[in-house]
Amino acid sequence: MEDRYYLAALLQCRHIGSVRMRRLLASVPSAQEIWSMDIGSLRDEGALSETLADALVQHCRKNDTLPHQIAEECARQEIEVITIEDASYPIILREIFDPPLVLYHRGVLIPDARRIGMVGARKFTAYGEAAAMEFAERIAAAGVTIVSGAARGIDTRAHRGALRGGRTVAVLGCGVDIAYPPENRRLLLQIVEAGGAVVSEYAPGTQPLPAFFPARNRIISGLSEGTLVIEAAKRSGSLITAEMALSEGRDVYAIPGSIYSPQSSGCHNLIRAGARLVETPQEILEEMRLVEPPKRSVREQLTPEEAHIYRVLSVDHPLSMDEIMDSLPEHIAASIPLLLLQMQLKGIITENEMHAYRRAERN
Repeated sequence: MEDRYYLAALLQCRHIGSVRMRRLLASVPSAQEIWSMDIGSLRDEGALSETLADALVQHCRKNDTLPHQIAEECARQEIEVITIEDASYPIILREIFDPPLVLYHRGVLIPDARRIGMVGARKFTAYGEAAAMEFAERIAAAGVTIVSGAARGIDTRAHRGALRGGRTVAVLGCGVDIAYPPENRRLLLQIVEAGGAVVSEYAPGTQPLPAFFPARNRIISGLSEGTLVIEAAKRSGSLITAEMALSEGRDVYAIPGSIYSPQSSGCHNLIRAGARLVETPQEILEEMRLVEPPKRSVREQLTPEEAHIYRVLSVDHPLSMDEIMDSLPEHIAASIPLLLLQMQLKGIITENEMHAYRRAERN
């Protein structure tokens, strides 16, 4: 049995966090040896009090087969387990104050990938949706992996935009075998199929709990050279991610919004505090010393009928199919459903949950 599975099992003791475990591993480098130690031996190492040593021993005795269970479950579900000592562990994540000692992941987690975090509000505007998808797609197309939390709202749009341009990594506040929110099950599969990864520090089967998400946020910012906040209210989990990035000396970017939108107040406060205001993906790529690849003009991809529809649409004001039809000549209106589908497949327009359509990005 590999030592990594003993370490993973030790970390499931709710009384022992990664900081205490790191201290213990400094004197007893084998997790399997720690798993077999008694209270006196653990206390004598000096890393744990008698109370904590007792709690850890009780955990190990009550769950004596847990390392084997984790190994078998991960093998069954094709989940990789890596430790902070492995060469495959993300290099930049090791540098943060409290890096996870163990990561579970599905898909491909490249240790030295260039990555940017993208986070934002669960309750977003059409403006925020358009910005998330455009920035994610164009930055991913330049070879940068987009990291987000697979939450409802801006996170989901960032992943979807990235999939149109390249790779993305979803960091979960639950086990990687749990789809949370449930409607993102297909999205998580697509991320893995496209060469990205779904990552967590929590073992398979771990259900999402509110306490897990702030810890999840440190991994999003820790994996990323910089974090972009797209929309955030004054009190938002996205701002926690930004604060963690700042505390680690990482770049923080924010997209400005309307002064009348509560979803913009968090971004504006970040900008006041020193975050860089950005209006185009190219600004972030320039900071990373990367060049955006040339892209074929949208207008070059349009048929004459599609061009009529395109002129009716905007970036930040989605229109229903009926509204689009009312604005078009009669001879085009009959073909609207097929034309809209063709334009979505080309990535020219996007459809939201309300079945309204808008341009995918600015000209």
